[in-house]
Formats: sequence, structure tokens, C-alpha cells
Amino acid sequence: MLSLVLPKGSLEKATLELFDAADLTVRRTSDRDYRASIDDPRIDRVRVLRPQEIPTYLEQGLFDLGITGRDWITETDSDVVSLGQLQYSKATANPVRVIMAVPNDAPWQSVADLPEGVRISTEFPEMTRRFLEKHGVKAKVVPSYGATEAKVPDIVDVIVDLTETGSSLRKNGLRILDTLLTSYTELVANREAYEDADKRAAMEDVSLLLQGAIRARGNVLLKLNVAQADLAAVLEIMPSMSSPTVTALAGGESSAVESVVAKRGVNTLIPALKAAGAHDILEIPIAKIVD
Repeated sequence: MLSLVLPKGSLEKATLELFDAADLTVRRTSDRDYRASIDDPRIDRVRVLRPQEIPTYLEQGLFDLGITGRDWITETDSDVVSLGQLQYSKATANPVRVIMAVPNDAPWQSVADLPEGVRISTEFPEMTRRFLEKHGVKAKVVPSYGATEAKVPDIVDVIVDLTETGSSLRKNGLRILDTLLTSYTELVANREAYEDADKRAAMEDVSLLLQGAIRARGNVLLKLNVAQADLAAVLEIMPSMSSPTVTALAGGESSAVESVVAKRGVNTLIPALKAAGAHDILEIPIAKIVD
């Protein structure tokens, strides 16, 4: 039913891992294969292409559904429908930023300080030109096709580039002058396909599975038994997403308790629960959490 396009390159590994966690495993004959498949009746065609191109392909109707960054949607000014942010990126769950950066020893403290004719290298020339126009700066914008940070100061004076952690900027002796855009990865659709009721339902199913897999990350299910006399003490230290589930066990002298908790901190939580009277404690991985 749906034709799907996924990003190749820096987002590729994280995207494939997410689809696998969502039980939508992407199958290819090799890592270099642009054609793929997903064993799901809602998805009949899958391609893996550069994220820069995906918004335009979606707008043109070459695909129904795809994953790309808000940065490339903005750069290409594509008319697509967003089904929501997918909070993951190359290295973290944090958004990436499109930033303007200059050498640490540059005299400029804001974009307004940039002199006329300043040379700027970027993979986002259209976004950069719009930003400069807004601030009344006349500059020479030079399209970059990679290794943008390495071009300062020998080739250009300023760069506009993506950063996730800032480590590469610091390594190259650069500091951020301004932020043009904060960008999450998004699930986006062709507008005409989204208006089709059957396709929209399939898109929403895919979105539900992906969001459920993301929400489950960093969480586990804790299950335990506890005597009635110790129940209050256990519940007092048992975290939960809403409230723990408590079920009376046969005999009425003990209860079973279960709760979704953050994986981080379980190493201290389990001994504390044990000390409070819990026993038969199980820690269970979670694949998805769906509201």
C-alpha cells in the first residue's frame, strides 16, 4: 500500500535500528543496496536514499512516506505533511542544530557583525541565504559537499553546518555565532497520499509503532512479589509512569507489583526494593510503550 523512503548516510544505522525495534525490520541484500523490503502488508516498496533528496521526492509524489530531518525540509522548502517528530539522531536522542560558526579568534560576536562579502561555506545554501537576508548581511555563500569545518579559515571565513554534540566544532577551533534551526528527525508524507483514508491509516499505524519503540528506550518492566506488611514500604520507593500495578496473590497475604521504570538507576533500585521486603524481582526488557 505505502511506498517508503528512508535516509542513507549518518541517520541510516539509527533509522534501521528503530525500524527493527518497531518490528518493521528493513531487509537488504547488502549495505550498499538502495532497494529494500519490509515484511508488512502496509508497506510494498522501500528505498534508502540521501535525506537531502527525500522531502522533494515526497512532495513530487514519488513516495508516500519517508523519514528525513526538519533541516532538509526547510532547506528544500518542500510542501509535505509531518506525522510528528521521531526523537532520535545520529548519536543521541537530542535534536541537531543548524548553526553558524566562526574561528575562536574571529572578532564577530553576532551575525550582524559580519562584514560585507564574508565567505560562508555550507550544505544549506538556501537556508543560509534566507537567514542572511533577514539580518541584512551581504555575503558570498559557497555550497559545501562535505568536510565543511575543515574549510575555515583557509577557504572561507564562516560555516553554516549541523552539530549534535559540538565536539567537532571544538576540535576544529570553532565557536557558534548563531543557531539557524533546531531540527529533529521527522516522519513525513506526501500530501495527496495523506488525504487517502486507507494510506493515512497505514501511515498512522507505522507512526504508532515507531513512537512506541522510541518511548520504550531506556525503560524496563520491573515485576516483584511482596508481603502485605511490606507493600507500603515497597510502593513508596517504586517509581512508575503513572502508578504501579498491584494484584493480590492467592492466599491474600502477598501482592504482585509491576511498574515501568527507567533503566538508569535500576542498579540501585533493585537492592532498595529487596531491602524494603520485595522478593522474586524480575527485570524485563520492553520493546514498545504505546499509550
